[in-house]
Amino acid sequence: MKVSEFNYNLPEELIAQTPIKNRDESRLMILDKQKETINHKTFKNIIDYLQPGDCLVRNNTKVIPARLYGKKETGANVEFLLLNRIEGDFWEVMVRPGRKLPVGTKVAFGEGLLEAEILELLNDGNRKVKFFYNGIFNEILDKIGLMPLPPYIKEKLEDKKRYQTVYAKYEGSAAAPTAGLHFTEELLRKIEEKGVEIANVTLHVGIGTFRPVKVEKIEEHDMHSEHFYIKEEDVEKINRAKKNGGRVIAIGTTSCRVLESIADGNTGLVKPYEGDTQIFIYPGYKFKCIDGLITNFHLPESTLIMLVSALAGKEYIMKAYNEAVKEKYRFFSFGDAMFIN
Repeated sequence: MKVSEFNYNLPEELIAQTPIKNRDESRLMILDKQKETINHKTFKNIIDYLQPGDCLVRNNTKVIPARLYGKKETGANVEFLLLNRIEGDFWEVMVRPGRKLPVGTKVAFGEGLLEAEILELLNDGNRKVKFFYNGIFNEILDKIGLMPLPPYIKEKLEDKKRYQTVYAKYEGSAAAPTAGLHFTEELLRKIEEKGVEIANVTLHVGIGTFRPVKVEKIEEHDMHSEHFYIKEEDVEKINRAKKNGGRVIAIGTTSCRVLESIADGNTGLVKPYEGDTQIFIYPGYKFKCIDGLITNFHLPESTLIMLVSALAGKEYIMKAYNEAVKEKYRFFSFGDAMFIN
């Protein structure tokens, strides 16, 4: 299967640069994968498509302000993007300009509130670094770090909270699980009052989620790895829905990847687990756990458009995307959503 089969024409003006005023008033495209119909709603209407006994699964990771601008001892400007805490104060970091940052380089951020030394050059060009500071690392990050917005967002984000879900809890992501950005606390309360259970998983989204597929045959793509865990109480909610005939609906591709990584191939049931996943879902994949997916509109030729194509069918998804372009939906992280059920 070729990467070019997942391309579509997207005018640049449809890439959402800022979040809309009210989270739950973004647009919602409803896809019925059995009937292959397409309907246009507002996100708060999602409640009309959920049934008592269903289980919504959301990713409660929290984005850290992982972009840091600093200076070398020479005074030259550098940029760090925190990707992954290896342990303690040791991090895997993406750096710019890479050729000017060899092992041994020292960098200061925020007038010296935070300092770093580059310890090792990693295989993919990233660096292993150690940070030095007085106080609490995350509090310093909050002061001097910026939200790591995707490269296609050029506008400044006025309110950091708008690149977090309202249920974000555990810090560790370099990018937001953006399908969850549409939910408000009030909408979630109404969904629970309807008899829908809400379960959590935690997957820390890596910057690899934006990495383009560079091979022609998608089967040859080397999928990035992401760390996740799921607790016993959340496993019980998901398995209860499966056993009682309710649907399991993933909020976002990250929640989907967790569930499909740990589900039993025969029963679709899940168990508590902590580990890494490199699961790559593309057409031909047989889903084990999820029945539906709430997701944003993804980049052409990305692994995420391949995932939604696996769930609903490639031709149907490409038709839906082309209709979204025609109807001037807003695309990507701050854009509109679709519900595949």
